[in-house]
Amino acid sequence: MKIFLMLGLSFLSQITWAQSREEVLTAAEKFRLAMLSEDHETLRTLTSKDLSYGHSSGLIENQEEFLKVFETKSQDYQVWDVSDFWMNFHGENLAMVRYNVHAEIANSTNVSKLDLGLLMVWIKEDGSWKLLARQAFRKPGT
Repeated sequence: MKIFLMLGLSFLSQITWAQSREEVLTAAEKFRLAMLSEDHETLRTLTSKDLSYGHSSGLIENQEEFLKVFETKSQDYQVWDVSDFWMNFHGENLAMVRYNVHAEIANSTNVSKLDLGLLMVWIKEDGSWKLLARQAFRKPGT
């Protein structure tokens, strides 16, 4: 009987993990698409009020500073291609996501082409996954 209970609990935890993984993947993709379409309202729903958004330049933005870029359309995220996606959970409500991104971002004078690594920390708040922290970094050799 104990073996069946252990197997049942193990199976249940695998289902929960798979569901959480799918939810974070969906949130990360919605985030990527909202950046490309400059949809600041969707970005607001996908970010925590406690957001810490770090750029590879060292600039750190809070939620309002991050959203202002999209509200004012001061930059145009034209390309945001993701590769080498990795995810790990710390408990049920915290997910760490790493990936590489090739980006092209235009402002009023030029288009910047970037190849970066990203670390994103997603937290489950009020029943949905929200971006709590993000740090971009330049990969060695770029």
